[in-house]
Amino acid sequence: MFEDYTIKYRLHAIQRMLERDIDEKIINTIVKNGKVISSYNNDKPYPSKLLLGFAKTKPIHVVAADNLKDKEVIIITVYEPDPLKWDSNFERKL
Repeated sequence: MFEDYTIKYRLHAIQRMLERDIDEKIINTIVKNGKVISSYNNDKPYPSKLLLGFAKTKPIHVVAADNLKDKEVIIITVYEPDPLKWDSNFERKL
């Protein structure tokens, strides 16, 4: 569905990507192929979701908002989930 969407990055996401050494290519792959593990349909101004993907074996979470009107996926933040706070699949908080 999102193949023809533009991926945009909030400043916060860019800062976190730099701090955490997470490459833009990885984020783009996660947006296109990652697993939606939570949906936040009531978020404003756009509904958002938490995606899970992997950079080799390293799990990565991406919080993205879907601006359907303008065909944009807006990356809000990215991080490597803490294994002490998430289940072994990194899909549910403990």
